Amino acid sequence: MYPGQHARLRPLQPAFIMAATGEAVTYRELDARSNKLAHLFRKHGLRRLDHYSIFMENNSRYLEACGAGERSGLYYTCINSFLTAGELAYLLTNSQSRILITSVAKLDIAREAIKACPDVKLCIVADGSGESDRIVGLADVTADLPKTPIADEWLGTSMLYSSGTTGRPKGIIRPLPEEPPKHNLPLFDFLSKLWHYREGMVYLSPAPLYHSAPQAAVNLTIRIGGTVIIMENFDPERYLQLVQQWGITHTQLVPTMFSRMLKLPEEVRRRYDLSSLEIAIHAAAPCPALVKDDIIKWWGPIIHEYYGATEGLGFTACNSEEWLSHRGTVGKVLLGDLHILDEDMKPCPTGTPGQVWFKTGSPFEYFNDPEKTREARSADGSMSTVGDVGYVDEDRFLYLTDRATFMIISGGVNIYPQECENLLITHPKVADAAVFGVPNPDLGEEVKAVVQPMPGVVPGEALAEELIAFCGASLSRQKVPRSVDFEKELPRLPTGKLYKRLLRDRYWGNKTSRIV
Repeated sequence: MYPGQHARLRPLQPAFIMAATGEAVTYRELDARSNKLAHLFRKHGLRRLDHYSIFMENNSRYLEACGAGERSGLYYTCINSFLTAGELAYLLTNSQSRILITSVAKLDIAREAIKACPDVKLCIVADGSGESDRIVGLADVTADLPKTPIADEWLGTSMLYSSGTTGRPKGIIRPLPEEPPKHNLPLFDFLSKLWHYREGMVYLSPAPLYHSAPQAAVNLTIRIGGTVIIMENFDPERYLQLVQQWGITHTQLVPTMFSRMLKLPEEVRRRYDLSSLEIAIHAAAPCPALVKDDIIKWWGPIIHEYYGATEGLGFTACNSEEWLSHRGTVGKVLLGDLHILDEDMKPCPTGTPGQVWFKTGSPFEYFNDPEKTREARSADGSMSTVGDVGYVDEDRFLYLTDRATFMIISGGVNIYPQECENLLITHPKVADAAVFGVPNPDLGEEVKAVVQPMPGVVPGEALAEELIAFCGASLSRQKVPRSVDFEKELPRLPTGKLYKRLLRDRYWGNKTSRIV
C-alpha cells in the first residue's frame, strides 16, 4: 500500500473510500499517515527485516498500517480478525512481532493476547486512545512525527500465514531485495499485468484485508494510482449497489459471493448497472461449475479465475472463454513449472490425478520452520507442493480433484481441522473425534465433526450442541463445526493414524471432485 509518486501526481484523488461510511482518504493523506507510522517504527527500534503484526477488521487505518511497513523494509503479518486471544498470541510469538496494531473493536482480544507475548513491546490502537505505556493510541504517539519519508526507506512486504496438515499456521516469508519501496516484488508486477490493472481504475474490495488475495489486489491498485472501495463486510445487494455507485472497473471475489448474489431475486439483480466492470477475478476456492456458468451469463465474459497458493510457488489462470471450453479448469500455468506426480514421484499420464508440484515460480520459506519447508519440497529441493491433487488435460489445463490434506475451504477461507480435533478430544464425553469438510451449496464446504462418545455417554442433539458450544469457546467461528454426528468407533489404523477418508467419503458419495 505504497502511495509513491501518486501522493505528488494526484494528491487530492481518493486512494480509498470506506463503503459504509463514505470516508475518503486521499493519496496525500495516505502518504502522510504511512510516513508518520514509519517514523514511529524507527523510533521504537524496528529496522529493515524486522516484524510487526496487524489485527483489525476492515477499517480506514488498515492501509496505512500496511503501507508504513512497505516503505520501511519491514515484514508485516495481517492476522485473521476472527481469531481468539490464544490463536493471536501464537501468531504474534511465532512471527517475532515487536509491535501489534489493532482497533477499538479488537482491543479486548489483543489486550489478552499480548499478556502472553513479552516481545510485543507496543500495542497501537489505530482508531482510539491509549491506556498505558504499552497500549497507545495511534493519533497520540504520531502527532509530533514528520509527514515526510524516513531517511532509510526500503521495500517491505507482508508475511502472511498458511496452515499445515497439523493445523499449526506457518508464516510464508519471501526474500526482500535491498531496494527502495518504489520497486515491487516480481510476483506482484506479474499479477498487475495479468489482472489488467491501469491508471484510473476503481477497485471494489469485498473481502477481509487480512487475506492474501485482497492484500495483493488493493496493494497493486494503490501502486498504480487507482481508487479502492473497501467493503467493511460483504453483502450481496450492497456489492451490486457499489458497482453502480462508484463505476467499479476491477474486483476480486470468492465463489461464495457469486453464489449469494445469484440467489438474490431477479428484480434485485436487474436493478443495478454493472456495465462499468472490466474484469472480475475469483480464487481462494474453485468455483462450482453451475455458479460460474450463471455468473458469466449475467456479467458477461469478464470472469477470470486463478489458482495459486499463498506460498506463490506456482500460478495458473484462465479467462471466461478458456473456462467455457475447458469446463472445470483452474487454468493454464503462467508462473512456475507444473508437474503432476504419483506417490513415487513419477509423472502421471494426461487425465490421471496426482499431487500438484511446481518448480517454484517465486521463492519462499516457512518462517523459522526448516522442517515444514523441507516437507513442502521434493527430495532434491527443486519442486514444491501444498498437497493439492489434480490432473491436466491434453491442452495442459489444470483441474483440481481434491484439497490439500483434509484442508477445508469454506467461503474461500482455509480451515485445517486438526486444531478442532485436538480440542474435542479434551472434552470429558469424547473418546475420539474426526473433523473434515462436507458439501455446502453456499460455502462450498462446511466443518463437520464425527465423534466417538465415551462409554455410557448417550449421543444425540443435546450432546452435539454441547460440543459445538465447547469448540466455540476456544476457536474462531470459522473453525467451529456446524454439525456433529456420532459413531460407535472411529476407523483408526493399528499405527494410531485416523483413517479420516473413510468417514469423509460417506458425505461426498461418488463425486469425482471434492469441489461442490
